[in-house]
Amino acid sequence: MFLSTLLLTALVAMPITPDTLRQEQLDEVVVKSNSARQRLRQIQTGAEQVQLKDLTNSPQLFGEHDIMRSMQLLTGVKSESDASSSFQVRGGTSAQNQILVDIAPVYNVGHLAGLFSAFNSDALVSATLYKGLLPAQYGGASSAVLDIIGKTGNKSEYHGGASIGLLSAKGTIEGPIVKNKAAFLVTARRSYMDMFLKLSPDFKGNTLYFYDINAKADWTINENNQLFLSFFTGHDRTALEDMVDIRWNNLSTSLKWLHHFGSNAYAQSTAYYSGYQTDNGIDFLGMNIWFSGHIRQTGFRQDFHANLGKYRLDAGLQTALLNVKSAEWKQVSLHEKEQRRAWDNAFWLNLMVPITKKLDVSAGLRVSAFSPLGGSLYYDLEDNGDIAWYYNYGKNQIVKTHTVLEPRLSVNYQLSPVASLKFGYTRTSQNVHALRNQSTATPFDRYTMSSNIVKPEVADQVSAGLFMMTPNQDYDFSAEVYYRHINNVLDYRDGKSFASEIEIERLMLAGKGKGYGIELSARKNNGRLTGWIGYTLSWSKTKIDGINQGRWYDANNDRRHDINIVAMYHLNKRWNLSASWVYNSGQAFTAPSGKYMIEDNWIYYYTERNGYRAPASHHLDVSAVWSKKYRNRTHQLVFGIYNLYNRYNPFLINFEDGEYGAGTKAKQYSLFGIVPSVSFNINF
Repeated sequence: MFLSTLLLTALVAMPITPDTLRQEQLDEVVVKSNSARQRLRQIQTGAEQVQLKDLTNSPQLFGEHDIMRSMQLLTGVKSESDASSSFQVRGGTSAQNQILVDIAPVYNVGHLAGLFSAFNSDALVSATLYKGLLPAQYGGASSAVLDIIGKTGNKSEYHGGASIGLLSAKGTIEGPIVKNKAAFLVTARRSYMDMFLKLSPDFKGNTLYFYDINAKADWTINENNQLFLSFFTGHDRTALEDMVDIRWNNLSTSLKWLHHFGSNAYAQSTAYYSGYQTDNGIDFLGMNIWFSGHIRQTGFRQDFHANLGKYRLDAGLQTALLNVKSAEWKQVSLHEKEQRRAWDNAFWLNLMVPITKKLDVSAGLRVSAFSPLGGSLYYDLEDNGDIAWYYNYGKNQIVKTHTVLEPRLSVNYQLSPVASLKFGYTRTSQNVHALRNQSTATPFDRYTMSSNIVKPEVADQVSAGLFMMTPNQDYDFSAEVYYRHINNVLDYRDGKSFASEIEIERLMLAGKGKGYGIELSARKNNGRLTGWIGYTLSWSKTKIDGINQGRWYDANNDRRHDINIVAMYHLNKRWNLSASWVYNSGQAFTAPSGKYMIEDNWIYYYTERNGYRAPASHHLDVSAVWSKKYRNRTHQLVFGIYNLYNRYNPFLINFEDGEYGAGTKAKQYSLFGIVPSVSFNINF
């Protein structure tokens, strides 16, 4: 009850603002060992091929095996905030990342304001994170891409599993539909904090829960053809009686046809749909507001792959229709809505070439063409943000087309059998933009698309790194530096917030940003004790005419120092122990410079954007996993402690008037201190 109450209090405190060789070729994805030698020899710089086994062995919040939070332990990757599921990469925000699950994009990756990841690890098999340096087959994000592949079911026999923890439970079932031909896998998860709330007279009228469902089916038609059908949905609701009712949900589905032309070439055709929606009501302190928004995308993607002797060729095209409702709200008698549609197209070519025995190159070009469509109002703006002229284009009429050429290059030079030097350059673009009042994702974020006014975000990144390992691969080390420049980055105008105007383009200004830093890591790969140490030193800055007097200022997500230390120890055949310590220096935020009174109300004014720093955040997490096999079953007990030394880290800093309006004080809100957890898992 204490934990449920604590979570509820924290949410209230949030601002309203392939069996045989042939079968291997037909597998949807080949999971490669993320060994030291692989990290050394892979051409693509800035890429992390994720072993789910290693990541999910790291300590987790509430005993959940969580890929998103484990991802944050990688060098150069930062969490948005304490316990958030979202992550930031190399000076970008989480809104500048693209998360793909079996090709379909997912826009909100958290449950319960990010306390839980939206992805059930039992439904996943592999993931690759590209830290801004993308091969040409990826696009749509100006910062990073996380490509997640879902697990397929067992074609020969049935298996299942279940897990129950303090706050949630989940189950998995898989097996053949037609033996050795077709299979399915279904996982489902639900929290039950709402059941605890109903036991308390003070909270029985409140609701706090989430659920998610993953399903996948695959059918081997013949030795050359295979179909995959994937489905994911997740739903959240937080309702405080007579005050707030916040709901958001994700839905994505894809249908893939994989065709092999022979042992050296294949094509994959994918039709997909993705939808994200928020629906929020507030009746609090005299405010009665209903707010909603959505992003919907329906698309088709065609991929071709060929091994041409020593060369590897990837080519493809993608087309999609997008529908974005920036906002719709009702406030008293006022009802306003802004919603637009667009047509997004891209094609790409990427070639991996071994130039010499020591020099490998991956080079490509992606061309994106984004066209906002008519059927809703467009307008021009004056310098102060007022609307100067309205345009009413016909439905499906192309308003404007933004075309961006995106060259990609990665080079790997083998200095010796145990050392390599890598270099990369990438240009990426993004046409779906988010506006946030703070550095973390909330259901009150507003989204928009490139238009006649808003241009695509275009980011150029260069990176160079030295990678080394010991001859026996027990240890490997890396040092990588990067510089990232982005055009048309968006931020709020001074004095504006998400609800200031329904026309989102009136709220924002565009400018440029830059991020640069160095990433250092050391890994121990073999033995009972494994793990890694990572350190990132970074800067992230923004410059926009009309904000901060046109001077460079620290971005919301600017953090100077990030340290991750992860250790996993195999004690014996029954027990595995793990621990992680994370340190993040404080993020930049904007504080009021003064205040004045209008009609008995104090009004804050601001002269410097993000001129202050929140306190540093750090925590130590530990876990112990006991496992035992009983014939065809495996039982597990997972014990964990999040934030072992009970540090209250900043989640939100708010400003309040002193007594009788005298002075202003900053108040820090934290999600929680120490959190113990236990869960029981069974697999059969």
